[in-house]
Amino acid sequence: MPPGHCAGRYLSRPMAKKPTKSSTRASKASGARKAPRGRRTGVWRTASNSDRHELYELAVQEVVSECDFIDRVSRRHRGKTTSSIREDFCGTAKACTEWARRRPTNRAIGVDLDRSVITWGEHRHRANLPESIARRITILEANVLEVETPGVEAILAMNFSYFIFKDRATLVSYFRNCLKSLAPDGILVCDAYGGSEAHSEVEEERSLDGFTYVWDQNQYNPITGDVVNHIHFRFPDGSELKRAFTYRWRLWSLPEIQDAMREAGFTKTTVYWEGTDEKSGTGNGIFRPSTRGEACAGWIAYIVAEKSRSRGRSGGAKRVRNTAKAPKK
Repeated sequence: MPPGHCAGRYLSRPMAKKPTKSSTRASKASGARKAPRGRRTGVWRTASNSDRHELYELAVQEVVSECDFIDRVSRRHRGKTTSSIREDFCGTAKACTEWARRRPTNRAIGVDLDRSVITWGEHRHRANLPESIARRITILEANVLEVETPGVEAILAMNFSYFIFKDRATLVSYFRNCLKSLAPDGILVCDAYGGSEAHSEVEEERSLDGFTYVWDQNQYNPITGDVVNHIHFRFPDGSELKRAFTYRWRLWSLPEIQDAMREAGFTKTTVYWEGTDEKSGTGNGIFRPSTRGEACAGWIAYIVAEKSRSRGRSGGAKRVRNTAKAPKK
């Protein structure tokens, strides 16, 4: 993101990909407004007839812009378009599906521990895909700290999923495993959030079509940096899906994340900061390399870590299991 702005995007994913915290300015930046009490296929949304994963994807996922970003930073850092990605903490693997759809040369591997979420994603996103696309998507039920996959050109750890690793040694271990699975000149792309309000215990609402998304920063421990965040969904009839998703993380800072990446063996890290819309004073959704950001209430940034071309891939690769036609979350 270019310098000088408080976050304007909501990012998050079920189970593995988590939600982003954003300030009130961020809510306005994302176009939040009082939405009409929308209907879904002629039925009012309520807690009893709504699916938490569907609501999650409607409220916080932006897989098209995410894949656009991967294309852009690949050209910048690798000098060419990326074809193969691995989506860690993939959840429903919606990003994997979008990636495979956009070019016939693209292939995607998703990794997640939660079988129920994988199954949901299979039914929703991949069950009816043409075989020409489905065969290029592989979903693994595995631990990202241990999984071995063929050398991919980019690994994604989005929506702050890796914040689940609360000590430096484990975080470095995760980044080392990513390094092993990357092809020479591969990149690791992560996002992070922060700002003064990230350390506050607050609840923020955002009205959408037929429901309200609630980001609840429920607990923050300044001694350990631990946070407990919840997502709730509220409906016009007064019903609520309370704690539809819960995230127990450590709130890592950008310098800490970059230090851990370099310790793991990545040769260079670049922070992408979001630019500011001159009229509104809020985020414009455009992220550019920067070494300076604004000390604002809430921000979201990307980090791109580069693997040296001379650094070979160590370790063997397990044969990955293609579940493109199997049930997913």
